[in-house]
Amino acid sequence: MATCSDDRTTSHLTIRPFSHYQKPVHRPQEVSSGLMNRFFAFVAFLLMAGPALAQPGNPLRRLLRRDTAAVMRRVLADPAAHRLQLIYTQIRRDAQGRPSFRSYTFRLRPREYFYPASTVKLPAAAAALEWLHFGTSMADIVVRVGMAPPGQRYTVPRRNTPLQIDSAYAGQTRVLADSTAPAGRPTIEHYIRKVLLVSDNDAFNRLYEYTGQRALNRLLRVHGYRRSRIIHRLSVGDAEPGSRYTNPFRFSIDSAGTAKTLRQPPRYNSGPLPRLRAGHYRVGRAYLQGGRRVEQSFDFSTKNNFPLREQQRVLQALLFPQAGARRQRFSLDSADYPFLRKYLSLPPRLSQYPRYDAKEYPDNYAKFLLVGGPPAALPEGVRIYNKIGQAYGFLIDNACIVDSLRGVEFMLSAVVYCNQDGVLNDDQYDYDTVGLPFLRRLGQLVYQYELTRTDERRRAQVRAYWSAPHERATP
Repeated sequence: MATCSDDRTTSHLTIRPFSHYQKPVHRPQEVSSGLMNRFFAFVAFLLMAGPALAQPGNPLRRLLRRDTAAVMRRVLADPAAHRLQLIYTQIRRDAQGRPSFRSYTFRLRPREYFYPASTVKLPAAAAALEWLHFGTSMADIVVRVGMAPPGQRYTVPRRNTPLQIDSAYAGQTRVLADSTAPAGRPTIEHYIRKVLLVSDNDAFNRLYEYTGQRALNRLLRVHGYRRSRIIHRLSVGDAEPGSRYTNPFRFSIDSAGTAKTLRQPPRYNSGPLPRLRAGHYRVGRAYLQGGRRVEQSFDFSTKNNFPLREQQRVLQALLFPQAGARRQRFSLDSADYPFLRKYLSLPPRLSQYPRYDAKEYPDNYAKFLLVGGPPAALPEGVRIYNKIGQAYGFLIDNACIVDSLRGVEFMLSAVVYCNQDGVLNDDQYDYDTVGLPFLRRLGQLVYQYELTRTDERRRAQVRAYWSAPHERATP
């Protein structure tokens, strides 16, 4: 086995059983038919918009109602058909710069299903770091096979420990090297960089295989994300029973000059899967399968689920770890937070490992809100910390948008379904004509509104919190 001489790759911890971590009289007059029609159209709009539009003092509602852009009017004319859900969260800071949050929603439906696509990669990355940091995967294995009792100390891998992946079940694939990684050796850290920079599917699958289906979903429950479930790999046709099996891992560790190989054997989740806590999971009127058209709705009942509210809470827990509910915080190393912040916002062209072509991956790649659409640079001073999803006609962006020059910071999460013909898997979705223009315009509206909320103190606070030293990570 290959070994690693980097002394940062090892740490020690005390092994504990997994259960330790489970933790609102007039005279009638004639009214013209045109006026009456406009009145009923407005009433219909209110009804379709749902409870969010009833929120008093909701600036998101006002921004949507007043905007005249054609794409906004098109989507808002029938938000239910577009399965539209929006969350706008203002970030307010006290005199000491401590943040608090106030959210405004539009048609938020926790029980209305949408396919989360690549948005599940963010909690998977955080869970892999937590699993790795505490060594719970190794602890669970070592204790379970009876090698030693709980309480003993073990050497465990770090996020930059070189690894190799074997296969042990049908459909699994091996990884012995990665030409895009430092020294050609894959690591958990490198897979997370790929996931956050360009939403790499294979990298997500490796994180899923490392943490495992059972542990990944247990960690989501421990942190209070009870509607979320991540039960399959992406883009490889993963389904039962293969989704329950994980690959064997080997970590090459050099501890005090002694080379060691730490093995994580394959695992199988024999327990019940988390139930789908959502309805309306049959989508569309037809779908393509194996070149054949099936004349019925596509059933998502066996797919991942990641509701919009929980998406924003995960992002908030990673960007503002000291501000949210303690339960929702992932138990990460202090160095993990700047690492995640860096790669959530870094333009791919600035990445050292892997290297990405700026023409193929422009600065607005995988940035839908505010700047989505044709290749473009971000406005000066603007950084977007986000994770997107795009599949089956659904476009999702879960973002924190920061302008350190003008003192703007806010969170905005959105999902919109863009599939006018109602056929799934035909690659004939309305991403470019409806979804991306809508999300870009939505981001612009909220950003412009946020500019009216800033002042000199806020500008200084935003610059301080989002300064470069808070995002130093190597490479």
